[in-house]
Amino acid sequence: MLSIILPAKNEAPALADLLPRLRAAQPVAEILVIDDGSTDNTRALCAQHGVGCLGSPYSMGNGAAIKRGARAARGDVLVFMDADGQHDPADIERLLARLDTGYDMVVGARAWSGQAGVGRGLANSFYNRMASWMTGHKVLDLTSGFRAVRADKFREFLHLLPNGFSYPTTSTMAFFRSAYAVAYEPIAVAKRVGKSHIKPLRDGVRFLLIIFKIATLYSPLKLFLPVSALFFVLGLINYLHTYIDTGRLTNMSTLLWSAAVIVFLIGLISEQITNLTYKREG
Repeated sequence: MLSIILPAKNEAPALADLLPRLRAAQPVAEILVIDDGSTDNTRALCAQHGVGCLGSPYSMGNGAAIKRGARAARGDVLVFMDADGQHDPADIERLLARLDTGYDMVVGARAWSGQAGVGRGLANSFYNRMASWMTGHKVLDLTSGFRAVRADKFREFLHLLPNGFSYPTTSTMAFFRSAYAVAYEPIAVAKRVGKSHIKPLRDGVRFLLIIFKIATLYSPLKLFLPVSALFFVLGLINYLHTYIDTGRLTNMSTLLWSAAVIVFLIGLISEQITNLTYKREG
């Protein structure tokens, strides 16, 4: 059975067009709209189109809606879509076809033209490159919210998903970390209906933290080891400079080398914690 999950917050204008198209494309699928504290007529629209709606009395965040939907869904395959009208229901079949070839997750990968502005496009390109380096696999779209996954495997990582943004990032890295097969299927996206809930200035720090979260979630030593090496090299440079000038070892060099050791040891501990986090009962 297929379950289609759409997290929605005040997306009624887009849902009015999307829900009938979605039902026509997938007539036997379970469709769940997770109403994240909307103040519009989202619930009435769902009832009108015979679509399940799981509501909350207040907004808990996009990731929280995804988790609630994954728990409530009855299908053994889950498809997650944005409710803003960007994703084409016709593309679901292509994602499912790739899933049937042996993959555990298939992500709809947007081209550059599908990015919401140059700033978001540059940021997503940076995330993709960093994730590719961390995983050793080509990551085409780390932040895409359109994906098909096997339900049992996705639910293994619900405790890792944030309640706010970045569930796509976290789930993708978790699948790679657990050696689950991930594929990317090129998709075209339409312009969203209404305004985005992401504010570049407000969410800038949040997305910066996501970068560090990716690193510490997947392979901490890949983050901590270069930082440790940087402190060591800076200490060595400072030592050579002061030795040539004054013939002595300064406190700054000692401090930088101490920082290198501390950062390295924190990286080792983080690596062990990460291994325990992903340990599965076998």
